[in-house]
Amino acid sequence: MAASLWLSCGGKRVARLLLGGRPVLVAGVSFPARGGWRRLHGTRELLGTPGIKVLMPALSPTMEEGNIVKWLKKEGETVNAGDALCEIETDKAVITMESSDDGILAKILVEEGSKNVRLGSLIGLLVEEGQDWKQVEIPADGSDPSSLAPPAPALTSTPADPSVSAPPKLEHQPGKLQVRLSPAARNILETHGLDPSNITPSGPRGIFTKEDALKLLQEKQKGKPSELKRLVSPAPPQPTAVPSASQATAVTSAYPRPAVPPVSTPGQPAALGTFTEIPASNIRRIIAKRLTESKTAIPHAYAAADCDIDAILKLRKELAKDDIKVSVNDFIIKATAVTLKQMPDVNVTWDGEVCRQLQSIDISIAVATDRGLITPIIKDVAAKGIKEIAASAKALAKKARDGKLLPEEYQGGSFSISNLGMFGINDFTAVINPPQACILAVGRARPELKIVEDEEGNEKLKQHQLMTVTLSSDGRVVDDELASKFLETLKANIENPMRLALC
Repeated sequence: MAASLWLSCGGKRVARLLLGGRPVLVAGVSFPARGGWRRLHGTRELLGTPGIKVLMPALSPTMEEGNIVKWLKKEGETVNAGDALCEIETDKAVITMESSDDGILAKILVEEGSKNVRLGSLIGLLVEEGQDWKQVEIPADGSDPSSLAPPAPALTSTPADPSVSAPPKLEHQPGKLQVRLSPAARNILETHGLDPSNITPSGPRGIFTKEDALKLLQEKQKGKPSELKRLVSPAPPQPTAVPSASQATAVTSAYPRPAVPPVSTPGQPAALGTFTEIPASNIRRIIAKRLTESKTAIPHAYAAADCDIDAILKLRKELAKDDIKVSVNDFIIKATAVTLKQMPDVNVTWDGEVCRQLQSIDISIAVATDRGLITPIIKDVAAKGIKEIAASAKALAKKARDGKLLPEEYQGGSFSISNLGMFGINDFTAVINPPQACILAVGRARPELKIVEDEEGNEKLKQHQLMTVTLSSDGRVVDDELASKFLETLKANIENPMRLALC
């Protein structure tokens, strides 16, 4: 009786509120027609705590994907706006990603070491302070980080002859571990209808090798000889025979196989035609892409000049006496900046439609690192002295090799310099770094004999230190005449370093 009174009075409204749906009157009690329990469980309170999405950011203009190097916060830790969340390897360097919100790091969706994470991908979740971070609601698009990688193309084939049974297809099944197969192993598995999941792969990086396939075939032949599948010939199978390499290749595979040699196995002698696969970093992939675009899209023009650097070497020795240590490359950077100030038509970039003349002379210097080549920028070089240029170049080179460059330290620039003189290279040509219009390639200093006149007018041989500089210029904005005048002026500034102090 008490229950009836409760349901007929306030309980009726409570039941309607909780259950939802269209009420049906039965003996004075309201029950949902359908969907009520679904609505009950669909409330935000029961689904979980709503999260603040942390997305893979664009940390450089050319960045398309990145690698998660290290998470600097753990799940459950408090995060303030501006705190370092994680380290991300971009196409340029390893950069620290800062949080833009306050809260608690509730869930890390992309673990450390994850490669090729696309821009905008969900990598983590924050919740507001005071909320239960353990009950964070994970969006449907962020529940499986592996979905960030593009799916493998489906392989299909059609039997050439209906009288011959088609080899079994090694398709990926949901919930079943997918195995990487070597070409020879795939042939054997398809020919004899074997399941690669029945044995642990022994190849590098979990590759299922030919030896694994032969071992699996032997086990099947010893255990169940009557179950061997006949593909072409109806002759009875031989339980103890192991197919030779020629027999394995004689059967036509259901899938086209790439004509590549097998991967070498560590600790074993390399067989003929083997190779070692070396994964490329983000930086090297972007370098390859941008160099290809530069060489195919930019009309490169080249001009070279030999510069006498005897005066620079003499001035460098004088500065060393005062404990001022500068390199020849520092003088080259300063001389280039002075020349650009004298000829502003070369201090330009090309954005695809118009030419932009830049007011600041910012020179990019090429630095070789373990991850690839990167070009940190010395800002406003024309206003700096040789000593300040040397300090900036040394600091930027160290940060580049340590992977600690900030985006503003390598983005932009109006002119590039690449020096291979320390490697004994006499001269070379460099590829333009777009959108810049020019790059200067600097070779080593080499001794050469030259005929000179003494004070009395007599000719004699004298040894000089010469250095070859080669200018690569974009023919769309810097024509041959302008490039030649630039090199002529640069040569004069290098051979007379006292002129560098006048600008």
